[in-house]
Amino acid sequence: MRRRSLGRLALGALLLPLAGAPTAARAEGVEVLALQVERGPTIVAVDFALRVTLPAAVEDALRRGVPLHFVARAALYRSRWYWRDERIGRATRQWRLSYQPLTNSYRVSIGGLHQSVGSLDEALTTVTRLSSWRLADADDIDPGGRHYVEFEWRLDTSQLPRPMQIGVGSLPEWTLELERTLPLSPS
Repeated sequence: MRRRSLGRLALGALLLPLAGAPTAARAEGVEVLALQVERGPTIVAVDFALRVTLPAAVEDALRRGVPLHFVARAALYRSRWYWRDERIGRATRQWRLSYQPLTNSYRVSIGGLHQSVGSLDEALTTVTRLSSWRLADADDIDPGGRHYVEFEWRLDTSQLPRPMQIGVGSLPEWTLELERTLPLSPS
């Protein structure tokens, strides 16, 4: 009799933390906080702010020493009815995010510039926000034309180490991307 009650008590102790555990799932992916095209007196620029939550597999790979590469592209087009739309300007920005286990910090690289931050959230904020990103000169815009901007932000899996590229292509958790088309308001 005593043995049975101890068994039930042990089983109850194992199930109790599971019953009270929070069930809130972590939303993974890319969410737009702000995305706009600004037409200034001298330039046409893009401002964007995204919220990115890395899937568990991507975050695990980052913590194990695999650097992640992110790419943002924007192109300004003028609509034409008789031919393909004319590309007026474009811009590309690439970031490299890596984890430094000795200092327990993250390193964000843009070209030859590097910045170390203390948390993954700070690193992702650096990678997902940009303001006054120049696309073209304001003189290149036709006053009577219709213009639009194609914007893309994504995790560049082609920059991963070769052995990882083989299996990653078909996995949905490694597909972090966002594409939007924005009209340019006439001045």
